[in-house]
Amino acid sequence: MIPLVLLPGMMCDARLFAPQVAAFVEERDVIIMPISEHDSVEKLAAVVLNNAPQRFALAGLSMGGIVAMEVLAQATERVERIAFLDTNSEAEMQAVKDRRGPQIDKALTGHLDVVMREEMKPNYLTEGPKRGEILDLCMAMALDLGPEVFRRQSLALMNRPDQTDTLRRATLPALALCGRDDALCPIHRHERIAGLITACTLQIIDGAGHLPTLEQPEATNAALREWLNA
Repeated sequence: MIPLVLLPGMMCDARLFAPQVAAFVEERDVIIMPISEHDSVEKLAAVVLNNAPQRFALAGLSMGGIVAMEVLAQATERVERIAFLDTNSEAEMQAVKDRRGPQIDKALTGHLDVVMREEMKPNYLTEGPKRGEILDLCMAMALDLGPEVFRRQSLALMNRPDQTDTLRRATLPALALCGRDDALCPIHRHERIAGLITACTLQIIDGAGHLPTLEQPEATNAALREWLNA
């Protein structure tokens, strides 16, 4: 079966996709690629392409979805199918850009935990029995990655391109998936993505916010399996 490449979100690592690896690793190669070494989406996508199999299925969550769009822009012929999870196809809004500088300054002066706890983590998840556990995991992933990764990823997001034309040209099987309660990348952004790609399915995951891979892994895996087998 075709390999599956997974791209995690900002300040997340392979732990974001632990339920998906468990679900799919026995049937295909599952490769999780970090997106932490450069401060531009274009360079991050080039690294993915340099390290990915010649042909692969690609899924990215949040910032990972943004990088996935750029991978598609750079090498459409290598991506067999693509899934965008809780992400955004548009360039960053100025109001969000304006917050990045102060956040970077805090992170680089020893307060990454404060930025994550007060400005980011509250927007991640819906209410549910696993919320505290998943938030703790988010903090652990962020602190393990550290402030330099936060700086690079923040700059990459600030300066990312709008991918409307990339998606409009796409003809491959696609999935736009998001948690119903995602406050960072709400449903209407995924409706837009699905409307741009001819062969795109829209899936809304109940009982999830920005991280359905962890909040509702069974429903997320079912949607991914349907996409992989389409």
